[in-house]
Amino acid sequence: MIQVEGLSVVYPNGPRALAPTTIDFADGAFTVLLGASGAGKSTLLRALNGLVRPTEGRVACGRLGDIAGRSRLREHRRSTGMVFQQHHLIGRATVLANVLTGRLGYHAGLRTLLPFPHADKRLALDAIERVGLIDHALRRADQLSGGQQQRVGIARALVQQPSLILADEPVASLDPATADRVLGLLHRICKADRISAIVSLHQLEFARRYADRIVGLVGGEVVFDGPPARLGNAEVKRIYGSMPADEFEEEDSTQLKTGTYA
Repeated sequence: MIQVEGLSVVYPNGPRALAPTTIDFADGAFTVLLGASGAGKSTLLRALNGLVRPTEGRVACGRLGDIAGRSRLREHRRSTGMVFQQHHLIGRATVLANVLTGRLGYHAGLRTLLPFPHADKRLALDAIERVGLIDHALRRADQLSGGQQQRVGIARALVQQPSLILADEPVASLDPATADRVLGLLHRICKADRISAIVSLHQLEFARRYADRIVGLVGGEVVFDGPPARLGNAEVKRIYGSMPADEFEEEDSTQLKTGTYA
């Protein structure tokens, strides 16, 4: 379980990105963070992995406890896979080489200058096969489509053998059909392996389809926390305030065709 206690983030010379927040994330759950741009989704997500330092409060993870310490943070990151919106792949490197970078946290600095052990390569090939790209393992990453590149990102996270995956708007740059396939793949793998997942999304329909739990944010504050069945028009209006709730469902079908909400 991940416990967030009184966590707040204020960027230098900027607005408050996250109000003091206390929230727990249960093991094995597929949690979706919803909110308009600037609501605090990415800040909360990145604070869970120490990529954003909290101004106040703390993040604790299971047996590790508070992850603020250097050694604990390193161990936490080793077992936490990250999936990014823009893939963050090395374009000129092969799919296999990109996926193997997920194993770097398991080796000391000097060891990373040497070829990866056979066991790591086997794990990487298994992860590539699970995302359906084994035939492309030796192709350059920049020769793949956007959906394929994101599947490489998922494989890179899987090769860490994580207990947690954090995904920051992982399908925002994909067309709706590809986005659905990629998100469905991530959901199936997490459920099969009992990996906890916290995923920020703009697409309301995907949140309702895949989430066990939805957390809605507005202005850095949690304004909704519950199962998809409880996310009605009033709750949607509160999260996306600028759009009347009775218009949102109609707009939702249009936005799904374009793949994202503004």
